[in-house]
Amino acid sequence: MTQFIVNMPGHFVWWSLALLLAAAEVLAPGYFLLWVGVGAAATGFVVMLLPQLGVLAQAVAFTVLAFLSCAAYWRGLRPRLLRGENSEATLNRRGAGLIGRRLVLSEAISEGRGRVRVGDGVWLATGPDLPAGSEVEVVGAEGILLKVRAVHDAAPATADATNPG
Repeated sequence: MTQFIVNMPGHFVWWSLALLLAAAEVLAPGYFLLWVGVGAAATGFVVMLLPQLGVLAQAVAFTVLAFLSCAAYWRGLRPRLLRGENSEATLNRRGAGLIGRRLVLSEAISEGRGRVRVGDGVWLATGPDLPAGSEVEVVGAEGILLKVRAVHDAAPATADATNPG
């Protein structure tokens, strides 16, 4: 068995370590071992491209790549995941989840009432009188009624830019 491991190409050793770390992450979740495993997998690719790399250089590459993958998670992915945690607070209040979004009026607001396009649907809106096609920002919600205010930007809004969902 040890002879098999000794004769195994170096990149297979790193990929095996990456799989073991991923399995350990499943057993003890915390997102840390996963990213160290990503560093091990990346080291496997480096060793595959540079098979003459010595053990010390491989260890240094692993340390650097594991650190970089953990940093990428901590600075890039983790903040995005944390922002999504607030979605439970507005799960059954979709209107509250729209507060702050910029939308386009599908029907003019006349006498304080109109309609605004949200994705592929249309919601009732209340706010100052504005013509259809005006860009508005949602400032509040009561049930299915969105409270909006006019947005005065130099660039006109387009349905694609303002309605991602």
